[in-house]
This record gives sequence, structure tokens and C-alpha cells, in this order.
Amino acid sequence: MSAPESAASDLGNAKRPYATLFAKGEDRRQRILAVAERLLARNGWRSTSLAQIAREAGVTPAGLLHHFESKEQLLNAVLDARDADDDAHADRSGDLIAELTRVPKRFERSPELVGTFMVLLAENLAPDAPLHDRLHQRYRAAADIIKDLITRGQQKGLYRKDFDAATKATEILAFINGMEIQWLLDPSIPLTEVYQGYAESLARDLAAQPSPT
Repeated sequence: MSAPESAASDLGNAKRPYATLFAKGEDRRQRILAVAERLLARNGWRSTSLAQIAREAGVTPAGLLHHFESKEQLLNAVLDARDADDDAHADRSGDLIAELTRVPKRFERSPELVGTFMVLLAENLAPDAPLHDRLHQRYRAAADIIKDLITRGQQKGLYRKDFDAATKATEILAFINGMEIQWLLDPSIPLTEVYQGYAESLARDLAAQPSPT
């Protein structure tokens, strides 16, 4: 092996332990998040301590605090995971009806995230709760996305114009959140069929009537 090759090899070996440590650290962080999601969905954030999460994740309290400096930071990381999942699978510039029929796949992909989100939502309704502002902003953002999809459909002549897009967006969000709660109470609910039926009913309700010839 030439001197340059030997130097490159030594450099690669020097870097490899850091890459390994980084991978182990990321694996530990994801394990903490997964345990947090499960415990929060079951017990809520008021009854779930960082020490309990650390113990079930197989790390020390100091190890948990290395990744999440506070309980509030960990709660926000759980919401980040839900938002990242939504961002990765949603087509927010697409067809509203088609998007609705795809919502049940979220329950299949990440049931823990669905449960955790609904529990955190219920526990943070009060204005002074730690996640209240973020969840309220998230709701407003979701309502705006749906409202914009409806408005674009109205502008294109696909949807009726004799209703308020913002009000309809609120109704649709109420259906989605309500279905998440019902599914948590009874996972046997046939979500695909329910969402398909609602989407078809909504499509009929929104559809613009053809102009008389």
C-alpha cells in the first residue's frame, strides 16, 4: 500500500468510530421517541415521567437528557414525528377527495402516533398548557390547507360556490379528528369504508351543478 493510500485508510478508520457513535446515538434517540409515543398514548403527558421513559427505553436519565433536554422538548419531538409523517405522505396541492380516502393509511403506518396525538391534544386544550399554542397553530394550518383546496376547486368550477370554504374545512377536520377518537375506542371500525363513504358524500355535496344548456 502506498503512503497516500495508507494515510487515506488511517483517516477512514479514524472517521468510522464517529460514524458508528452517531448511528448508535440516532438509534437510541429513535428508541426513546418510540417509548415516549407508547407511554404518552397510554398514560398522557401528566402521568408520564422522563425517568419512566428512560427506564423503558433502556437508557439512563442522563442519557435521555442528552437527546432531549426537557419533557417539553420531548413532547415537541413527538409532534415533529407526526408532522413529518403527514408531510411525507400528503399531497397538499392535490385533490381533496382523493386525499381524504388516503387518510386511513396513516392509522396503518403509525397507530402509536395517532393515539399519542389525540391524547396530547386533549391534554393541551387549556391556553396555559405547554403544547396549546403549537397545537392550535397546527389546527389553523390544517384548516387553511383544506380551505385552499376547496377554494381552488371553486375557482376552477369543480365545486359549488354557494358555501363558505373555511366553514366546510372546519367540518372536514371535525370528521377526521372524530374518526381518530372513535378508532382509538374501537380499532375494529372499518376505516377505509367509512372514509370512502364520507369522501363520496362530500364529493356529491361539493360538486358544481352543470350549467343548463
